[in-house]
Amino acid sequence: MITPALFDVVEILYPLPEENLPAGSQGTLVHQLAEDIFQVEFVNDNGVTTVLCTLSSQQFIVVWQAVTEQTVPVAEQVAQVVTLLPQQAGTEVLDFARFLSQRQAENSKSLQAIASR
Repeated sequence: MITPALFDVVEILYPLPEENLPAGSQGTLVHQLAEDIFQVEFVNDNGVTTVLCTLSSQQFIVVWQAVTEQTVPVAEQVAQVVTLLPQQAGTEVLDFARFLSQRQAENSKSLQAIASR
C-alpha cells in the first residue's frame, strides 16, 4: 500500500458534488491534518486553485509520488483501490482480472495462429 505524502498527486474515487468535483479529479496533497486526513488542492488549467478541501485517505488513491517524481504504475493504483473494498468486492476484481488475463492469452494465441498461416 502506498502511504500518501505531501505534494503527491491524488485522484478522488468518488464525486464530491458539494465541491463540483467528479470522480477521477486530480489534486495535490498540500497539508496533513492527521494520520489519514489531508488538505487537497485542486487547480484549473491556469494553475489557479479552484477547490481546497479536506479528505480522508479512504477517498483517494495516489497517482504520482513527489518523493520519486514518478507516476504510480496502474497495477499499484488498482491495488490501492482494492485494499479499500470489502473482501467480496476484492474477490470480484480478482475474478475480473483473471478473465482479462485469459482473454489476452486467447487473443495472443489467435494472432499467432493467423501469423503462422
